[in-house]
Amino acid sequence: MKFVDLNKQYQHYKKEIDSQIFEVINSSVFIMGPKVKELEDKLAEYAGVQYGIGVSTGTDALVISLMALGIGPGDEVITTPFTFIATSEVISFLRAKPVFADIDPDTYNIDPNKIETLITSRTKAIIPVSLYGQCANLIAVNAIADKYNIPVIEDACQSFGAAFDNKRSCGLSLIGCTSFFPSKPIGCFGDGGMIFTSDDILAKKMREIMAHGQDRRYHHPVIGINGRLDAIQAGVLLAKFKHFPDEIKQRFEAGMYYTGKLNKIDGVKTPVIADKNTHVFAQYSIEVDKRDALVDGLKEIGIPSAVHYPVPLHLQPAFNYLGYNKGSFPVAEAVAGRIMSLPMHPFIEKTEQDEVVGAINDILKKI
Repeated sequence: MKFVDLNKQYQHYKKEIDSQIFEVINSSVFIMGPKVKELEDKLAEYAGVQYGIGVSTGTDALVISLMALGIGPGDEVITTPFTFIATSEVISFLRAKPVFADIDPDTYNIDPNKIETLITSRTKAIIPVSLYGQCANLIAVNAIADKYNIPVIEDACQSFGAAFDNKRSCGLSLIGCTSFFPSKPIGCFGDGGMIFTSDDILAKKMREIMAHGQDRRYHHPVIGINGRLDAIQAGVLLAKFKHFPDEIKQRFEAGMYYTGKLNKIDGVKTPVIADKNTHVFAQYSIEVDKRDALVDGLKEIGIPSAVHYPVPLHLQPAFNYLGYNKGSFPVAEAVAGRIMSLPMHPFIEKTEQDEVVGAINDILKKI
């Protein structure tokens, strides 16, 4: 059993993916070009925004977005301590300061009620993370941000395809950023990402930043980075995108199947889908006591699992300089000690899920 079975997905779409790759090879247009433009247009339309800007990674999508907003030394950006380090890493990389707000205990996304008291004159952006495949409460976050005229960047690196209040992830705020890392809801064959916005000025600036600050060849009005999306990766994504709506349905069905079975086991907290939300189950994550013993027990019988994320960001050594301590964010810390993710992908079989559920039931009775 595989945690994410990318080969099974490839075998389903092999002819289409191979065709897209060979088209790029035959064209010899490997950087930028028509494949990237086609992907940008299709995904922007899907997200409900005017512009999609293909970039090299989800991390670079966040970096470029912050740079386009002019965020730098002395600025503060409010975000969550319970996510992958990239979200806060990019803030520190630009010499700004991450300011953490605790999370909702059910969705694991930033708690909007914790944000407003953290806003100061130095607050220049808010980055809610739509974790595990479910959008953060962007209505509440945007309302607070609008009150103080602060831009919002949705870190949607795990939630592309999800929706909140009938609007799709990446189209819920001024800027949305997603990742095409292979195991994401829609992934390429390496690294890739995209930025989404309907702001003309920001879109122009982002395109300049991601191409060494160029607005035309050898003319650089701003400092930028090399953050372009490869054409071969765009081709892979175009092939997969045709099947993406079906995969979202398959992911949701698999998630609900897990929930129906696991809800019968004492001591297991299954994912909570918030009101007005849909879920793409980038991960299917549960909470249990004695999490580490369960992870070890599953491993012994060949069932993979993962822990996203065992150490909240405020307790990571890299962020010691921020001055947070154990106990600073009790909800994030409690979840980090109990959370674990189970095998999940669009092609997972119910028999595999039954095997996982049966093993969890047996192991929890013993530990």
